[in-house]
Amino acid sequence: MSTTEAAPAEPSKATTSDLLIAGKSVPAQDGRYVETHEALTGQPIARVAAATVADVNTAVDAAAAALPAWAELPPARRRAVLACAAELFGERAEELAATMGREMGATRPWCGFNVHVAQGMLTEAAAQAYSAVGEVIPSDVPGLTALGVRQPAGVVIGVAPWNAPLILGVRAIAMPLIYGNTVVLKASEQTPLTQAAIVRILHDAGAPDGVVNLVSNDPADAPEIVEALIAHPASTRVNFTGSTKVGRVIGELGGRHLTRVVLELGGKAPLLVLDDADLEAAAAAAGFGAFMNQGEICMSTERVIVERSVADELSTLLAERAAQLVVGPPDDDTSQIGPLVHAGARDHVVALIEDAVAHGAQVLTGGTSDGLYVRPTVLRGVTSQMRIYHEETFGPVVSIIEVADDEEAVATANDTEYGLSASVFGRDGGRALAVARRIRSGICHINGATVHDEPQMPFGGVGASGWGRFGSRAALEEFTELRWVTLQSGERHYPI
Repeated sequence: MSTTEAAPAEPSKATTSDLLIAGKSVPAQDGRYVETHEALTGQPIARVAAATVADVNTAVDAAAAALPAWAELPPARRRAVLACAAELFGERAEELAATMGREMGATRPWCGFNVHVAQGMLTEAAAQAYSAVGEVIPSDVPGLTALGVRQPAGVVIGVAPWNAPLILGVRAIAMPLIYGNTVVLKASEQTPLTQAAIVRILHDAGAPDGVVNLVSNDPADAPEIVEALIAHPASTRVNFTGSTKVGRVIGELGGRHLTRVVLELGGKAPLLVLDDADLEAAAAAAGFGAFMNQGEICMSTERVIVERSVADELSTLLAERAAQLVVGPPDDDTSQIGPLVHAGARDHVVALIEDAVAHGAQVLTGGTSDGLYVRPTVLRGVTSQMRIYHEETFGPVVSIIEVADDEEAVATANDTEYGLSASVFGRDGGRALAVARRIRSGICHINGATVHDEPQMPFGGVGASGWGRFGSRAALEEFTELRWVTLQSGERHYPI
């Protein structure tokens, strides 16, 4: 989907999406809009309010003003809002999926999956209403009761990407809300309507004015809008999911303004196939992990690292699976692989394939493109001399890398700056677990796909894949402050 300055040509065909600040739908202060279009057809989707820095400050001020009352509500009241939002997700599932499909060109199964998981995240967040518990800490001072108390951090800035806009949009705000924080969500420029719908649902579910606010922007203004969100004195956390390139900028800005950041960034997920693995199962997991949502997932299987003795059979199985996948329009129920999100994404993927082939990689299947569609591609003989060995592909391409043994498999898996998700396949559970323990990643699945998430699980990476953890109780550390509070009873002796 492309974004350009709004033109008055056919305004009736585009939905108008304004900012949501302090419970009110409002235009940007200078009245600017940008128009978004479907990538495949060029048809207009929406006129989206292009916030100014002044709008950002107003939104954060509104969140700060709403914070005391929201934080002081009984947990059951906050739980009721998120539980109601989960119900509304179910009621509006068809509309949510359709909007997401238009904005990012996703296939229907991926859109439906986004609705389902996002709904589950709201339900899980509601279930955590009473989890922000403290502890009594023994003190050596007579008569002193010492407490470790969890309190809301304050205003949380959510910045969510386009590739799973419902899942990651909800993740940006749900757990902060249940712990008593207020939020400002900056919508992705690619999927502004989809993420505006999340904020609207929470508002309809009973979130008081100012508790959840929405900012959208012109892509050209993104750097100053993001910096204004982080720099605002009331902003206490930034919850960002996106590319490592932008994540580095977010981290630097957070450091400059002493605003704590939680980052979930890129990935280069390895799937290790040991010589005793169930090869059919490994190929199935690799095919799913590499090609689900055209590979536009941070956990996508980008590297299949296979021990040489089983490489031929595994390569054949994986290539056969990839060749059978149905490539087609996102609105066709039979489509398994849809278009890439825009021409720039396609060009990046094609360039990586061409570079790999020029350096000696073998195309087992795929390798071609048609418009925004790239055929599911399996490359064999990928080496460290190729760009695709190092760079995140974010497309329907998987590289097969052959190794001699477990030791070389681990070394190859760790030969990357990324460290989000990983997988190990092997029938000997003890051996596979020993290999998994040596992989530098925040997530590792044994005999399972690299693409896997559940709302109650701790999710996050290491290295260039970010820091911090999302998901259920793991989020408690990220979005609350741990305070030391004491109560003295009886007299206390002081030395002076």
